[in-house]
Amino acid sequence: HKLVQETIEQCQQEMKGIETLLKENGVGLPPTPPERPEACLDDIPVGARVQDPEIAAAISLDIAAGLVGCSQLIGQCIREDIAVMFAQIHMQKVALGGKFLRLNKEKGWLIPPPLHKSKKTDC
Repeated sequence: HKLVQETIEQCQQEMKGIETLLKENGVGLPPTPPERPEACLDDIPVGARVQDPEIAAAISLDIAAGLVGCSQLIGQCIREDIAVMFAQIHMQKVALGGKFLRLNKEKGWLIPPPLHKSKKTDC
């Protein structure tokens, strides 16, 4: 729960930084939907709840996609200040991704693929 909360706070911080950058450069922002209300866990039926391993996997996937996006922005950027901003976001995502990887390993949620042994062939 704490790691998910940390992820949400980090995303909100990133959004504020990007919004500030866009506003400073005269780029209009699209309207944002209102924040969702917090739900009580007891109000959600057991069969409809998203399980912890599913949440961790989804967030890990989003972090990986964010790393790729930040890397592309850094590589294509012609302004140093924007490249530095996305490099900082990239580093934060790397640290957060490491925490999720550790969590997935500790909980046994990360299932490695089977090892393939190479067969020696006589020629």
